[in-house]
This record gives sequence, C-alpha cells and structure tokens, in this order.
Amino acid sequence: MADKDVSFPTAEYCVTFPRNFLWGAATAAYQIEGAWNEDGKGESIWDRFSHTEGTILNSDTGDVACDHYHRLDKDIALMKELGIRAYRFSISWPRIFPDGKGLVNLAGLDFYNRLVDKLLEAQIQPFATLYHWDLPQPLQDIGGWSNREVSSYFCDYAAVLSKHLGDRVRNWVTINEPWVIANIGHRDGLMAPGIKSQKTSLQVAHHLLVAHGKATQALRADNPSARVGIALDMRPTAPASDSPEDVEAARKTWTREARWYLDPLFKAYYPPDIWTEYGENAPIVKPRDMSLISQNLDFLGINYYTRTVCSKDGPVERIPGSEYTEMNWEIAPEAFCKMLIEISHEYNLPPIYITENGAAFNDVVTTEGTVEDTNRRDYMRDHLLQARIAMEEGVNLAGYFVWSLLDNFEWAFGYSKRFGIIHVDFKTQDRIIKKSGHWFSSVIKNYGFASEKAEHERITAVSANRADRR
Repeated sequence: MADKDVSFPTAEYCVTFPRNFLWGAATAAYQIEGAWNEDGKGESIWDRFSHTEGTILNSDTGDVACDHYHRLDKDIALMKELGIRAYRFSISWPRIFPDGKGLVNLAGLDFYNRLVDKLLEAQIQPFATLYHWDLPQPLQDIGGWSNREVSSYFCDYAAVLSKHLGDRVRNWVTINEPWVIANIGHRDGLMAPGIKSQKTSLQVAHHLLVAHGKATQALRADNPSARVGIALDMRPTAPASDSPEDVEAARKTWTREARWYLDPLFKAYYPPDIWTEYGENAPIVKPRDMSLISQNLDFLGINYYTRTVCSKDGPVERIPGSEYTEMNWEIAPEAFCKMLIEISHEYNLPPIYITENGAAFNDVVTTEGTVEDTNRRDYMRDHLLQARIAMEEGVNLAGYFVWSLLDNFEWAFGYSKRFGIIHVDFKTQDRIIKKSGHWFSSVIKNYGFASEKAEHERITAVSANRADRR
C-alpha cells in the first residue's frame, strides 16, 4: 500500500487532477471575523441570536471568533504558505450596510478592499460570497427574508459590492445554502433568526431564490465579465431498504431538500408533487419569478458533507459499519460521487465547484505542537478520489474548496466543533497548520496525491469505459 503522505512525484501510483483544476479553502464572515461591533458595523441576526440565552452551546458568540478582522495579513500569509490558489470568503452585509440599506459604511468596504488586494498580491483568486447567513438585524425587524422587499435590498447590496470590488473579484456566489437558511433558521428555529414556521420557511426559500436572481442581474449589469453562481448544500438520499415505502421516503426527502432548489434554478419550476403536498403552505410566486430565478449561471457551487439514509419512519441516525464525524455525520464519499454523476445527467449544469467539503473531528495538539488529524486527511483524500472518479464519468468539476481554512465559530455548536485545516487556539489566537493542511498543500503543489494500485486502476478503468461508450 502506498503511504498516503507520499508526495506525487515519488509515488508509484497517483490520482492526478487537471492543471486548471482550482484548489481553494473556504470561510464565512461571522464564523471568523470577530470585530462584531467595530468600525461602523451594524448588528446581524447572528449577533442577536448568539447573544440570546440558550441558543448557542456554552453561550459562545462570534464576537471575537478567529479575530480575522485584525489578523488578515497573518491569515493570508498562511494561505500563501499552503499554496492555496483560491479563497472563498463571505462579505458581512451589516459591515457594508449597517441598516441593511441606505448609507454605505466606507470602513467596512475598506476591509474587503484590503482583503481582495492582499489576496491578489499573494496570487490567490478571490471568490466572494454575498450572503452567508448574517442578515442585518434591522431588515429582520421588518420581516427578514419573509419580506419580499429584502430581496431588492440584497440586489442593491450586490450592486454596491460589484462597483467597489468587481474590478478585481471575478467570481461571485450569491447565497450560501438557502435550504439551511429556510429550514434550520425559519422552520426548526435552531439557527438565526430562530423562527419555527413551515409556511414562513417556504416563502423565505422562494425569496432567497428571487434575491439570487436579482443579484445575478445586478452583478452582470455592472460587470458583464462577472462569473456568478450559487452554493447549494446537498445531501444525497438512500433508502434504508428496498421496500417501496423506504424508496419513496428517500425520493421525497431528496426532492424537498435538493430538487426544491435545483428544479427552479435549472428547470424554472418547483417539483409539482411536493408543491401539491405543501398545499396552503406553498410560497407566493409572482409572474416572471421563475425566469428570474432560472437565468443561466456561470457555475454551481455544491457543499457536500454527508448523505441521508431514509426509512418510511424518517432519517436513520446510525448505519451499522459506517464511520461518523464529530457532527454525527456519516462519512460517505461514494454517495458524493454518485450524486455528482446523477445530477449532471439530469440537469443542464454549468461547471461545478465543490464550494465546501470537510469534517469536524476532536483534534488534539501534541506536546510537540502539532495536530495529527489523519482522520480529516483521510476524509479529504477519500472525497477527492471520488471527485476524480466523477470527473472521469463526465462530471464538469472545475475546483474544490476545503471547509474550512480555520477552526471557527460553528454556529449553534459554538467553538465545540473544529473543521479547520489550521488549528486555532481561541484564547491566544495562535494558529497551527494541521497534518491535513500540510497534506492538502502537497496535493495542490503536485496536482494530485499518492494512491493505492487499486484506486489508480479504478480511475483508469472508468476512463476507458467512458471512452468505449463514446
């Protein structure tokens, strides 16, 4: 068996990626920036939510997080050291518009101007996400995403950012994980803004897609060369058995969670059977909404962590023989590959970026000051292997962003879950590149990684079979 840490040139067998494949790392503003009330920044729904008693594990907040706002230079230096080619970050809406609209906060714009300039100086491509969940609280006070007007304010926000950053930022993600925003934040109440209403969640989901469409138009109007996409969280579903009831449960779960967004984006309609099932809770859709939502995208971002196994009684919590992360998410790289192939066959998709993929584990700093997170390295390796197989099956996969660059504030779990390839001591703010980070750096440098003979032969066979089919 080949040593998984052997670099590309010396390994007998290798998994290799194209030279134009984009290697990146991802973060989100509220999870890393801190400086929650500095330099004119307004309050976000996550500031309000995390300061509300009983919402976050251990009463943690994102007030300081990784202090990235003040440690920008050091964090970019770490990215450069790792050889990161692209950095997906999100922009804090209330840092730009403290009230969500109206007057622009120039100090907030200055921070992102400096971030973009420093990334480019380090030869790192900026991938800017407009919305990663931190809605300005004043907009929530008028209904938040359930108020259609907020989609227009989002369009204005996108236009301002394009005007100030669009000369240097080419790649834009409009909204990150609309399913999570709508369902975990507005149906289950486990994330900001903490609302529990299915009807509200479905209207929010629609308004998020409308906002995506409006922002896409605004970005392109200002800069026709802008490349615009959206990032969807996707959990492929599998039935717990071959029984018709379990198969149908898995199909419906996939339709509610994935097709509810894929269909309007790429087919200009919502899944009819689930729309009918929702009845009076179905969202209000105005004329021309679907054409607005379904305009062509330059790329699709997919965030993948795990799969869902369904029985007629609901999701199955534990699958015998499977391994799980600290989030209690099953490690299922084969499902990742299968999903990529299936959606590429069903939809006319633009190039795909894996905009998030990673795992939380219980990391330990050794007495030598290292973090030997072989479990995370293996997670990344196994998913990259499956990504490469999917590419051989014809999936137009253009890049991979690991989640996350840094250990950070993991939403309702506070600082109890670590996803980073860089360890953060939240008391001292010291950073340590983990073993997984060093491994990822070697993958980037060598456009691939050492593999076992069987893995190498499998990719070769997939490629040959596809050539025969052609």
